[in-house]
Amino acid sequence: MKLFKKDYEKYTDEDLMRLYTEGDRVAFEQIYARYENYMINFFYRKLWNDRIKAEDFTHDLFTKIIDKPESFDLSRNFKTWLFSVANNMCKNEYKKQEVRKNTGYDVPEGVEAKDGTMLPDKEVDKNNFAAQLKVELNKLNDKHIEVFMLRHFEGLSLNEIAETLEINAGTVKSRLHHATKALAEKLAVFRKTMI
Repeated sequence: MKLFKKDYEKYTDEDLMRLYTEGDRVAFEQIYARYENYMINFFYRKLWNDRIKAEDFTHDLFTKIIDKPESFDLSRNFKTWLFSVANNMCKNEYKKQEVRKNTGYDVPEGVEAKDGTMLPDKEVDKNNFAAQLKVELNKLNDKHIEVFMLRHFEGLSLNEIAETLEINAGTVKSRLHHATKALAEKLAVFRKTMI
């Protein structure tokens, strides 16, 4: 009798977590493979661009899942739950370090031209913009930074952000609007040079 092998890649995150809570270790390995690098990058940006700390926090995050898989409510979206846990870990670290205002959020690299090349003046403008965006972003209050980062650097939808931060979607929209407007005003000088 030939046994059929499960195609774990076709399972949703929620299905994989259900399988893992039922004792399927391969399901956890698939979850880990899907989110390891994603979470390392998230922690890296949130925790002072410290790669070792980011890797440690990612390890701790997945250890929490291994130790208490039942802490995930199977009726929730796994991705937003994972970000909620990760975000709370960062908040706890900020409190522990007592340097929350000195957090150095890093702006990801810009997108290159389709052929992989970039004109030197455009590259200088891009680098100047990224540096100034980082400066202006850190001038915003924590709530606005958090929403802006989750939306524009982590790619979460408004509803996913609302669920992650445990606030309503209207509050997310308001904070995102405020952050975007403030940054647009401060970075207006780049409008002509970046076109």
